[in-house]
Amino acid sequence: MTKTVDDLEKKIGKVPGVFKKLSETDPDLHQMILKLDHYIWDDGALSSKTKKLIAIAIATSMRDQHAIKAQMAGAKNLGVTKDEVEEALRVAYLLAGMPAYVNGKVIEEEIM
Repeated sequence: MTKTVDDLEKKIGKVPGVFKKLSETDPDLHQMILKLDHYIWDDGALSSKTKKLIAIAIATSMRDQHAIKAQMAGAKNLGVTKDEVEEALRVAYLLAGMPAYVNGKVIEEEIM
C-alpha cells in the first residue's frame, strides 16, 4: 500500500505540490487519497501498466500537459515501453483528434 508521497511519486509519476502540502494541511484527506490511490492503481482485473496507458490516453485527450507528463513519468517507472505509449496515443488521436495526439507525442519524445 502507498504510504507516502514519495512512494506515490515512484508509482505514478510527478505528484502536484498541492497534494504534498495536504499531509500538513489536511492529513485525514491526505490519507484517504493515498488509500484511494492504492485501490485504483494496484493490479486487479487490469494490470497497473494497462491502467497507466489508459491514464495517458485520457490525459492526452484532455490536453492536460501536467497530467501527460506525470502519467508518462509513472509509465516509465513501471517499465511501459515507448511502443505501448504510442499505441495509447493513437487511441487518443482516434477519439480526441490530431491536436491531442501532437500534444502527447511532444511529451512522449521528451520523457520516453
